[in-house]
Amino acid sequence: MTSSVPGKWLLAGLCALALAAPASAQTLADAEGQDQPPGELVPPTSAVDFTAAQLDTVLAGDWRSAAERARDRYRHPKQTLEFFGVQPDQTVVEITPGGGWYADILAPLLRDNGQYIAAVAAPAPGKAADDTLKQKFAAAPAVYGDARVVTFDPKAPVFGPPGSADTVLTFRNVHNWVQAGTAPAMFKGFFKVLRPGGVLGVVDHRAAAGVSLDVAKGSGYLPVAAVVKLATDAGFELEESSEINANPADTKDYPKGVWTLPPTLTLGDTGRAKYLAIGESDRMTLRFVKPEGPAPAASVPSPAKAASSL
Repeated sequence: MTSSVPGKWLLAGLCALALAAPASAQTLADAEGQDQPPGELVPPTSAVDFTAAQLDTVLAGDWRSAAERARDRYRHPKQTLEFFGVQPDQTVVEITPGGGWYADILAPLLRDNGQYIAAVAAPAPGKAADDTLKQKFAAAPAVYGDARVVTFDPKAPVFGPPGSADTVLTFRNVHNWVQAGTAPAMFKGFFKVLRPGGVLGVVDHRAAAGVSLDVAKGSGYLPVAAVVKLATDAGFELEESSEINANPADTKDYPKGVWTLPPTLTLGDTGRAKYLAIGESDRMTLRFVKPEGPAPAASVPSPAKAASSL
């Protein structure tokens, strides 16, 4: 199996051509004593256009199964990754990628000029490690390149050297960490591994407006405010939110919570047609950034001022 993702020499060549084109055009114009006709100028490929073209190539890759492609209409991978600002030359850490749905997109995208790292929780004592992703990557190096798998302790997670990642991504995982009580530690780990200015991208099931965290968390849905607080408490700033992964048909009031909907369909054949018609869950899509400079120190009142306020 081969991949048609452009390589590092193509990327370098595009940049070189973009830089060289104006000089070459001027040389030709000087030699002929006239300006080059505007219609013959070829604009350089922008980074955004280049990334979009690579994403199109990856999403059409023959290593993606028909079942994976069928979920594109719910997960909107191209629009989501563009919103998060992912580029082919970045170091991207995906947190708990499961079976690798996004790994099949991200690892090939980053294969030639970047680095994909899958961060998976270390197995519990006495349990064997899940090597599914390692085996997937090793079986098709032409597709995945040197994609890596690292393990972490959810209670004290380390995802790599401090400041080593450009982007950290997590898809539909925060609700699990909230239920396990490890969410604050996880977000602190994200903050530490990211470089200043790096991006944290979060997608998760969105609770109905006005529902508290205590009520919602057992259902798999989370209030947006609760996720924002986890991130800002860790030091992040919320840069932007998107409705890319919204689903207005999701009423969020099902017998088995979000797992009632596809792809899980926990109720089996009961109400199956109804839940398939609704589709996958309504999801928040949040882009956070690690500030470029140190966080401002908290203001500490003087003893006299503190006493006067009592």
